[in-house]
Amino acid sequence: MSLRFGPAGGAVRPRAASLALRALLSLRLALSPLALSPLALSPLALSPLALSPLALAPLAPALLAPALLAPALLAPRSASATSLTDGEEERAHARVERVLAATPLIDGHNDLPWEIRERYHGRFAEVDLAQDLSHVPPPAGAPPDSPPLMTDIPRLRAGHVGGQFWSVWVPVEHTGPEAVELTLQQIDWVKRLCARYPQDFELAYTAADVRRIHRAGRIASLIGIEGGHQIDGSLAVLRQMYDLGARYMTLTHVRTTSWADSATDRPLHHGLTPFGIEVVHEMNRLGMLVDLSHVSPEVMRAALEASAAPVIFSHSSARALVDHPRDVPDDVLKRVATNGGIVMVNFFPAYVSAARHRWEADRAAEKARYDDPPYGGLYIGQPERAQAALAAWDEAHPKPVTTLAQVADHIEHVREIAGIDHVGLGSDFDGIPDAPRGLEGVDRFPALLTELARRGWPDRDLAKLAGENILRVMAEAERVAVGLRAAHGPSEALAPAPESTGAH
Repeated sequence: MSLRFGPAGGAVRPRAASLALRALLSLRLALSPLALSPLALSPLALSPLALSPLALAPLAPALLAPALLAPALLAPRSASATSLTDGEEERAHARVERVLAATPLIDGHNDLPWEIRERYHGRFAEVDLAQDLSHVPPPAGAPPDSPPLMTDIPRLRAGHVGGQFWSVWVPVEHTGPEAVELTLQQIDWVKRLCARYPQDFELAYTAADVRRIHRAGRIASLIGIEGGHQIDGSLAVLRQMYDLGARYMTLTHVRTTSWADSATDRPLHHGLTPFGIEVVHEMNRLGMLVDLSHVSPEVMRAALEASAAPVIFSHSSARALVDHPRDVPDDVLKRVATNGGIVMVNFFPAYVSAARHRWEADRAAEKARYDDPPYGGLYIGQPERAQAALAAWDEAHPKPVTTLAQVADHIEHVREIAGIDHVGLGSDFDGIPDAPRGLEGVDRFPALLTELARRGWPDRDLAKLAGENILRVMAEAERVAVGLRAAHGPSEALAPAPESTGAH
């Protein structure tokens, strides 16, 4: 059980929880067997009431030692740090509103462009983003379990979003020139979005653009390429993507390329190849942010070593809390701090909840047990039986609930290890099948910041998380690029092999 101690209104540290719990258990000889029963150590028994001096007095005087009097509150890790009165809650909300009026909230990753392509053929004639789409069912032909869209203009406004990196992702099944063409189509969609709704969106290319657009009351729209396969092994293509407006590129998506290993594929290179390092250098020269979400830890470390500018993780969480390969290990978090970069915390439940991660793995195994063509599965070739068996498993094993507070835990962990200057928000909205309770759409960003305000975060730290950190990173990458362009011309390095030779 992961527990968290902390004084009322103060910051909460998992390490303090561990030490205090050890102190409690070290007095086991002074306690009765009943006191050490599972019931006595349940979350109910370890509640603030149960840990009050009055409740503990009958157990053992030693428990009232100063070492245990300091932690006045014991709660499950994913609960708020304090219980606030209505007035305090209103003040926390008002603080967040004030912060977001002055600071653009910038989300590092939103997959709406591809979702609109899949559902509505990329056509604005088929969907009106000016209306609240949270209760609009998916169109005919969409997968039956498709959730409502998580993004639209009314909810972006309600969420005080001041800047959005739109992912122009292309699935890894598309390679070579086809991947390049599809990327161009996705970039075109973002530009058409801004032209369709000029009162709400404006393209941004620099940190200064974001601030200017936010002051004008519009949402700064930035472009991020989500996968190195989308440049087809060509630095010339990379440069043209930059000229078209792309301001970051994720080095890989879910599969390894001919020059970099993905976190979710078998490693071929154990880091970056020489061409992969050249890609990082050319991105630095252009002023394009190097995005390390999706890459293997070895690539993370190699890119941090190679990059002359701050790097980003556009949508990744903390691996110390959930051992998922898409999350960032603590040693890398420390290197991000040294590099001056940022980790923008992802909201996908399997990345922020260990229980959900385990459930996803168990369900995938169960699905394969029933039907894994062409040779495996109890009900291979019998899709109806396989579907019924999986439905029965789902009913017996409900999906674990993931909460907004668990996302806040990841944010606090990144802050603890890397520092407050190196954490941001990278929702992955409309690229995930569902979201944590309390973070169902883009309108819910203020609720996340309010949770952190409850935990004692000052306004200056909320502003850094919301947008100041990524703006600093962008401005520094722009500054580095000025020097590198003055010293070096465009790289003429060639990829050693076509992108299609990557692992699949």
